[in-house]
Amino acid sequence: MSRLRASGVEFRRIKDAAEFGQVAVLMGGASAEREISLMTGKAVLDALVSRGVNAAAFDPASRPLTELVTAGFERVWIALHGPGGEDGAVQGALEWLGLPYTGSGVLGSAIGMDKLRTKRLAQAAGVATPRWIELNGAADCERAVVELGLPIAVKPATQGSSVGMSRVASAAELPAAWRAASALDPVVIAERWITGREFTVGILQGAALPAIAIETPRSFYDYQAKYFADDTRYLIPCGLAGPAESALQQAALTTFAITGAGGWGRVDFVMGEDGVPLLLEINTVPGMTSHSLVPMAAAATGVDFAELAWRILETSFARERT
Repeated sequence: MSRLRASGVEFRRIKDAAEFGQVAVLMGGASAEREISLMTGKAVLDALVSRGVNAAAFDPASRPLTELVTAGFERVWIALHGPGGEDGAVQGALEWLGLPYTGSGVLGSAIGMDKLRTKRLAQAAGVATPRWIELNGAADCERAVVELGLPIAVKPATQGSSVGMSRVASAAELPAAWRAASALDPVVIAERWITGREFTVGILQGAALPAIAIETPRSFYDYQAKYFADDTRYLIPCGLAGPAESALQQAALTTFAITGAGGWGRVDFVMGEDGVPLLLEINTVPGMTSHSLVPMAAAATGVDFAELAWRILETSFARERT
């Protein structure tokens, strides 16, 4: 066993799989992202088992979390996406059960899942983000068109994977987009649409991974483009000059710090013609599938999928009770 210090946080490095004990990979759940969670969970489970970890799948949609204790699990790899798994709820339950788990804690998870509060914190810390307003009804829809212009991105505040997101090109489309988003979350954001390049920066154990540029022929990087489409392009190197990529990575680390996120995750940006990166969102439990971005970025540094899953599991030691 050794320790790695990054960004002021000490991470325990594990050499022997037995030190992890019996590991539950939480996957599935009941959110709109259940399908992707099952894909992530299976990939992670297979990777851990291939490295000799005593791991098993656990779906909280069909089993109460208290069974984690009665079944003898000693730590948890959280592979749940969306509300209930990525928003601090399951993290709080695991804290109560006394089980260490991967990634961000209760506060960082809750804030990271809430796009509105993430944007407010980012703005206060000097991290640029597209202009936005909160939509609460028809009057706000009219105001959004006036203040933000068209097109507009409409998003539920607490969904991931672009679930419930719409690109609105005309004022007539906005009320329907708001209703669709508010069916998933009462808090809805209208955000100025930025035409430019999309970038993402993965975070692993306090360090920023290489930035990835994302290109899709679709109107935006939606759910289908993220997980299933074969025409999405991922560029590593991302095409930015060294100083520009370093600035992007620092913005990602700053966003992680101000939201209280930790362990691992991903921060997404868009860059317009002025070259200024604008924060879109933070992901505290990103996908770990064949189309996922953090595994791609890790691979560019020589870290394969199994090693990445192992290193993420190492972050659970930061949550052990002493």
